[in-house]
Amino acid sequence: MMRRKLAILGFATALLGGAIGATALLTDQTQAATAAATSFIIPLNDGYGVADCVGSGSSCGQVVADAWCEAQGFARSASFGPADVEVTGSIAPGSSRPISVTCAN
Repeated sequence: MMRRKLAILGFATALLGGAIGATALLTDQTQAATAAATSFIIPLNDGYGVADCVGSGSSCGQVVADAWCEAQGFARSASFGPADVEVTGSIAPGSSRPISVTCAN
C-alpha cells in the first residue's frame, strides 16, 4: 500500500514538473515572438519629421523607418506607412493618418 502511494506521489510530481516546464517554454517563445516584431504609431507632429519621409512614400522612408527602429532598440524596420487602423478614436474621417512603423530584430 505504501509503495502505491509513493508511486502516485512520484507520478504526480513528475506530471506537475512537466506542466511547469512546458508553461515556461511557451512563455519564452511568446515573448520572443513579441520581441521579434513590434509596431509603433507615430503622430504626424512628432517634431522629428518622420511623417515627411515615411508617410509620403519618398525614397528616404526606408532610411527614416530603419533609424526609428534602431533608436527604439531594434535592428531594422519590417514595414512602414500610414497607419491602417484607428486605435484612439481621435482622428476625424478624411484627415491625415498617423504613421505606423513595425520594427524587427
